[in-house]
Amino acid sequence: MALAPPAQAQSPCPPPAELARMYKNEGNEYFREKDYKRAIVAYTEGLKKKCEDPELNAMLHTNRGAAQFYLGNYRSALNDAIQAKKLKPTHLKAIIRGALCHMELKNFSEAIAWCEEGLRIESKEKKLVEMRAKADKLKRAEERDARKAKVMEKKEQCQKEILLAAIKERNIKLALEPSNGEEEISDGLAEISLDGFHADNAMGAKVHLDADGNLNWPVLFLYPEHGQTDFIAAFHENSRFIDHLMVMFAELPPWDLERKYLPSNLELYFEDEERAEMYELNPEHTLLQVLQHQRYFVKAGTPTVLAFVKRSPFSKNYFSGKKVHQL
Repeated sequence: MALAPPAQAQSPCPPPAELARMYKNEGNEYFREKDYKRAIVAYTEGLKKKCEDPELNAMLHTNRGAAQFYLGNYRSALNDAIQAKKLKPTHLKAIIRGALCHMELKNFSEAIAWCEEGLRIESKEKKLVEMRAKADKLKRAEERDARKAKVMEKKEQCQKEILLAAIKERNIKLALEPSNGEEEISDGLAEISLDGFHADNAMGAKVHLDADGNLNWPVLFLYPEHGQTDFIAAFHENSRFIDHLMVMFAELPPWDLERKYLPSNLELYFEDEERAEMYELNPEHTLLQVLQHQRYFVKAGTPTVLAFVKRSPFSKNYFSGKKVHQL
């Protein structure tokens, strides 16, 4: 009777510590080749072996953190440094790496703390001495800039309040556009956002008080017939519309092919959107006189007027069916 062949002996699986070292060595090779992504994969595989050697695991975390650092993944690198330090509190490389990560993340107070922790272990470690001095300098600069910004913010806040008080004093109404799309009207200082009147026009111009305490507004002129606009960045509240028209149309614009846009041949209006009604302005009026009208609401910090050629076919068609008031 033939005997069954003996079972082949299976090679024993290497212990976790040995596998972890293999992956560490593999990661180190990739790291030397500057293939940091593969290095991270190798170190991660080594950590997955969960060997019971805290020093080996600390090295795996430290090395993986270094690879993450060179890829710009500073938070991941910091997490590895933290884990390495937990496993080996005196691991100087992990402490230096953690301090470097905090520097990159602009956490200067934390960087100083890590440097001091490392210097308690090695008081003459050059990297930590230099980094601590740099972190301290940057921290002081950051604190100084923060103080300056706070002073500037307070100054700007004060200027906004003065500006809003001037607007309120003149009984000028601001129309705010909340996020829900429903327009709100307010003329009370306490009721409107300090940013509510800021212009969002393309030029970035904003209403401001001049040295004499007069308001200067960014004003938009619309020419519906031609789809054109004019923009005055600082329209003095006591200036008349006719004065600006004389300057704006001292030369006829290239889009006015029929040569109709002469100051004396223009009519100006503003629209009451809530009532869908139009108001014709007197060009001899000042901007302030118009803004103080009970139905004028300044939207987005930029007063807007519409200009039409008198008795033109386009004008007649535009106003057909609309109620028009005269100031």
